[in-house]
Amino acid sequence: MLEIDFYKNKNQESRQFGKVYGRVHNKDPWEIDRLSTHISQHGSPYTRDVIFAVLIKAADCIKHLVLEGQPVKLADLCIFKATAVSAPAVSVEKFSLDEHIKAIRLGCRATGATRIKNMKGDVQLSYTTMAQRIKDGEATLSSEKGKYLETGE
Repeated sequence: MLEIDFYKNKNQESRQFGKVYGRVHNKDPWEIDRLSTHISQHGSPYTRDVIFAVLIKAADCIKHLVLEGQPVKLADLCIFKATAVSAPAVSVEKFSLDEHIKAIRLGCRATGATRIKNMKGDVQLSYTTMAQRIKDGEATLSSEKGKYLETGE
């Protein structure tokens, strides 16, 4: 079950100012050891420790390949690739790798069964407890991210 929470656009410059949007409520991320246990409990012939070792090695190798400019595609999940955050230069001659490349990031783009058009049909949606309280008029969105105002109390 994927829980949806609310947020309100507070950018006064935006044409969408004041509009309410739904946002996925993400839980704390799982580390590789917990994921390994989960995989081992889904009919895998491999034990948690073997899966853990493979995942650790896969993470290391994906990072290594991506930093060499080699995208890595995991079927029906995503394509990992490097992306650059660049400041503008006035010309090619003035462009400096040290000065204008501000960061290298790991990009991840959904592929196959995890592409956007395929995902919504695979999930059950519900409101978070707080979002349901807002829908029921028991609370309202406040001006601070992640904060709510109680009503009638």
